[in-house]
Amino acid sequence: QVQLVELGGGSVQAGGPLRPPCAVSGDTYRSYCVGWYREAPGTEREGVAALDSDGSTDYGTSVKGRFTVSRDNAKNILYLQMNSLKPEDTGMYFCAADKCNPSDYDVVHAMVVNPNVATYWGQGTQVTVAS
Repeated sequence: QVQLVELGGGSVQAGGPLRPPCAVSGDTYRSYCVGWYREAPGTEREGVAALDSDGSTDYGTSVKGRFTVSRDNAKNILYLQMNSLKPEDTGMYFCAADKCNPSDYDVVHAMVVNPNVATYWGQGTQVTVAS
C-alpha cells in the first residue's frame, strides 16, 4: 500500500502558475503509477495527468500544453506544474496511485481517462484561480 498527502494547493490570478506537491509513502514508490485528478462543484472527477516510474506521461485534454506532471523518486514527491491557469481550473485536486510496472503506459493512460482505475488517494487540496 501507499499513502498520499497533498502538501498544499493555493490561490492565484488567471494566467499565473502553481506547483502543488504530493508526498508518497509506504510501499516501493517505483512500483506505482501516480497521477492527479480534480473535481469542481457540480462536475465529475476528472483525470488531469499521470506518469509511471520511468517517466511515461499522459494528460487530460483540457490541460495539455499547460500542465506538467513529474516525480522525484529519491524524495518520493509527486508534482504538478500548472502554468497559464484559467478560472475553469479551479477545484479540489487529488493525487492518487495504482500498482503498475515501469514503462506501463497502458496504466498511465487508463488513469487519466478513468478516475476509477486509481486505488490509493490523497485527501485533496483546493486550487482557486481568480479571473
